[in-house]
Formats: sequence, structure tokens, C-alpha cells
Amino acid sequence: MAAVRRGQGSLRVDLPNAPATPDFPPISALFLIYFDIKAGYTIGWKRSLPGVELEGVVEYKSLPSGLHTVKEDLIYFVHDNHAGLSAFVNAPAAEESRNARMIAVGVMVPLSYGRLGRAWKHAEKLKELANELIKDTTKTEVLEEFWEEHKGHGESPSLETESLSETPTSMQFSPIRTSSGTAKGHSRNRSASDGTALIPPGQHLSAYHPAWSLPHLLETFGPLIFPIYRAALLRKRILMTAHAPVQETCNFIYDVSVLSNIPLAVSDLLASTAPPQRLRPLFSIGVHDIPLLEEDLRAAKAAAARPDTEESDGKEDSGCGWIACTTDSILAMKSSLYDVLITMPPQHSENALEKIWPKIESPQGVEMRATQRDLRRYKALRWGLSRHVSPPRSPVARRGSTESQEREARRASSSSITALVHDPMLDLPDTDSIVEPLSWAALAYSGFMWWASAGEQRVHFEEESDADAALLSGLSISPSTPQTPVRPRSQSTVSLGAREDTSALQEMAIIAYFHRLTTQILTTLSDIVDATDSDDERDDELNPLQPGPNGSQEEEDNNGPAVYVSSADVERMGLDVWSATDHMFIEEVAREYFGRRAHIEGRNVECCGIKVC
Repeated sequence: MAAVRRGQGSLRVDLPNAPATPDFPPISALFLIYFDIKAGYTIGWKRSLPGVELEGVVEYKSLPSGLHTVKEDLIYFVHDNHAGLSAFVNAPAAEESRNARMIAVGVMVPLSYGRLGRAWKHAEKLKELANELIKDTTKTEVLEEFWEEHKGHGESPSLETESLSETPTSMQFSPIRTSSGTAKGHSRNRSASDGTALIPPGQHLSAYHPAWSLPHLLETFGPLIFPIYRAALLRKRILMTAHAPVQETCNFIYDVSVLSNIPLAVSDLLASTAPPQRLRPLFSIGVHDIPLLEEDLRAAKAAAARPDTEESDGKEDSGCGWIACTTDSILAMKSSLYDVLITMPPQHSENALEKIWPKIESPQGVEMRATQRDLRRYKALRWGLSRHVSPPRSPVARRGSTESQEREARRASSSSITALVHDPMLDLPDTDSIVEPLSWAALAYSGFMWWASAGEQRVHFEEESDADAALLSGLSISPSTPQTPVRPRSQSTVSLGAREDTSALQEMAIIAYFHRLTTQILTTLSDIVDATDSDDERDDELNPLQPGPNGSQEEEDNNGPAVYVSSADVERMGLDVWSATDHMFIEEVAREYFGRRAHIEGRNVECCGIKVC
């Protein structure tokens, strides 16, 4: 039954035809905030639907600390059941205004339209309004017109009936597996399944869609994207600290939340007590959000105190992890409020001679690194994504670029052309500081395998390469086993930057890659659980009165017998056999998603009956 359930099938995307006019989501609030030298940030103009709170909320959430150091920014935030987006502009002014005039024009959109309520569709107009009002904040007629045109009427669509052709994870994917029963867990939002993400002609992402930043996410984090992805999959509380501007960091928050979705195709394999289908993105937060984080901590403790067999109440996101970014360093000192802290390097570090990687650490200050397997997987993914031309300019860059932005685009274009003559892997920065060193056991095993059977070791690496290539197979790019090109390719580039092609095939390929990786991990564990249950039932039939080794306690505590994960199973999940952190990850996934204890079998070598490693 498990084999049938996991059979690969064709995958298609059913999307409506591209509308003739942009499909803007209705807004619940519109506001103008300006900086007053005496009162600070003040709401100068506002309109909202009944029940939407603005005072004491938007002036803090939409203007994080440090914005006075930048000329413009886009800020995403979440408040109650709404997503917010504000366009910030900082212009020179007279000395009595502290040499700066700062305003922000923002909207709030119901979250029923998706992670951000598709608020990014209003980004371009908000930037136009902000640049117009920075000259004279009294000319609010343009705000009145915008409000009358886009204000919401009636109730928002439910999550089950929404049609979000602009949100990759909300596309109506045909599942790759079928099941006569319903899902074991609670109801979940739709998610992009693993498989080929086909976007019909005419479909495209909006210019300001956060998903455009996915290639840059991989460039920024390198192999570290995998431990971040695993933490998100475990629904940890992830806090990302950065400096202004925050638009890119907010985009990264969206990306990680999308990549760690549970595909719809495997949701029926999970226990009813499994975490929510997606990690809750909070986007930009500040010190004013500390009470919210403390409430979430209390909810998490209450959930941990419930029996494993008891399902949570209807508020499934509360206490089930989140990911957010902040420019307030004081939040990093509140170590009880997060599980993973990501410290982003300052933006000027991009010009450094050596790559400065983000830092990932636990609340206790223990640094988290990528595994050796993560490094090999990242190289394979990077190679696969670099096998097609990636023009350096995004759709946003085509609209109203400044002279400095034009120079930067030309410089990036020149760099991309020059890079065509190089092997893509030669441009990977040094990763020694962010990757776990090879363990002594792994070194000993590798040396023994080379001595005993070099051919077997070569086959092992070939199988691993094939498995990595399979995660991108059938997509818009078709990778073969990663290898060094014999000669420069005219259709290749090392740039993973934003693409001119608005169909976003590369971005969809990245999403599908991580969703396939999630499917690979969960289906492997599900197979192990099914096999363990089958063996246990067979033993019960043979010895109906024979108690287990620990009596009935094991059944009560873990909803079934413990599962044993072999080193071959670890490899099938695409994880590192030698990494203790990957072993802990498997144990947590088994506990959180299947309600089972897992025992991980390490790889070892015996010679003449003596254990070598």
C-alpha cells in the first residue's frame, strides 16, 4: 500500500488565464505616517474598515529601527489577521527638520489572501504615492482616490476557496499520489507539491513578489540554507537580525516559510498531532512585539504539556513556531523567545574581499553549521540552477531605475558575461567556517573503503550524485550528474540573480526542489513506521500474551514502538550519516510528525570482528 501511495505521477498546475488588468487584493486600511521632531512617527492620515486597529500599531510595525540611515525601503509586517506593507521614503530637508523628511505610505490586507495577502501587488503604487507625498504631505487627495479604488467590501475569501495564482505555494497542484482516505492531521492550507511546476504562457510573478529573491537567498546563505530549512521544518522559532533596509530580509522570511511547507501529497502520512503545514511568518518585528512572542512561548509550553494523542485547538499556528526579522538588537538578548538566531552581515560586507556568511546559533550561543552532505548537496543544486542563462536584471529593475542602479546593472551584466568562461563551482566562496569538519570516524571509514574497495566508494558517490540530480529532474532545468564542464557553455552562467523571464521557472524549481526534499524525508520515515507497525502486528499474532521489553509504557508514551533508522535510511533521506546534528534532526522529525521515538544506527566498519570505527 505504501508503494502505491508513493508512486510518482505526472504533475500539472491549473491556473486561470492571465487577467487583462492586474488583480489587486482589496485593502482593509490605508495610512500615511510622517516623522515629527517632537512627537516622533505620527499617523498623519488614515482610512480603515471597521474593526481594523491602526493607532499604536502601524507607526511602530511599519517603521523599524534604523530606517533613518536609508533613502527608501519596503517593510512587510503582520498584525492580527492582516498583513501590512509600507513604502518608506527619506528625503533631505531643512535643518529645523533635522535635515531629513521621512514618511511612509502603507496598506493592510486580510491574511485570508495568503502569507502576505498579496500585498506586494500594491508595492509599486505605494512607492509612487510616497515619492509624491514626500514633497507635500498635505496633498492627500491621491490617498483618498487610492482608498476608494481598492478598499475592501464584505467578507474576505476563506483559505479553502482562495485563488492565488500569484503565490507559488498556493497554486492548485494536482497531487502526485492518491489516497482513498482523508489526511490524518488537522486541515491544512494548500501547498505546492514536489514535482514539475509548469506555468502556462501568460502567467508570471508580480515585479515585487518576494519569491524573486529565492536565488539570492541561496547565494546569501550558501550551504547554511539547509540547517535553516531543517529548523523551519521542525517549526522552530527563528529570529533573523539585520540592519536597514529590511525589504530583502522580509523577502527571505517569506522564502524560508515557503520552502519549509509540507507538500499536500504527504500530509496524509503524518500523525494528527503533527505541526502545522507551514511555518508562520511574522516578517518585521520590534521591541513592541515582545508581548506577542511571550504569548507564543506560553502557548508552546502549554502545547508541550498536552498528551501526544491530544490535538491542538483551532488556533494551530499559535505556539507552533515562527520566523521573523528585526533591526532591534535587544530582541537577540531575549534568548528565551527564540530557538534559532540568525545574524545577517551588514550590507557593506558584500564588497569585502572574502565572503562574510550569516551566523546561525542557538539561544545558548552554540553555532550551527552545515554538514558535509549539505555542502555537496548545495554544490549540486547550484550547478543545476546555473545551467541556463540568468540575465542580471529583475522585473523591478526595468521600472524607473536610477543612474546608480543602471551602473550597477551594467557592472553585474559584465561580471556575468566574464563568469561564463569559468566552472560554476570555482566561484563558490570558502565555506570552511560554516561547514562541520569531516569527523575522524568519517575519515577512517573513507580511508578503509579506499583501501578495501575503491570501486564501491565510487559507486556510493555516484548514487549520491544521482539522488541529488533527481530532486531537480523534470523541472524547467534538467540536471544531469554534476560535473565540471569540458569547455565554456554559451548557455550557462554562475549568476543566481533575478531573471528577466517573469515566468519564474528558476524560482519555482527551487521551491519544488525543497518540497521534494521534504517529501523524501517524510516518506522514508513513514515507510519505516509502516514497516515497524507491520512487524509489531506480526509479533503480536505470534505471541499475543508476550509483553514488550518495556511493558506497555512504550505504547503509551510514543503511540507505538520505537523505530530504528539505519544508515542506509539516513542516506535515502539525503542526510549526513556521520553528523550528530542530522541524527538529532531525524529523532525530532519522528517525534513531531509521527509521534515515535527513533533510534539512529551509525555507520561502522568491522575488520576481522574488530570494530574499526
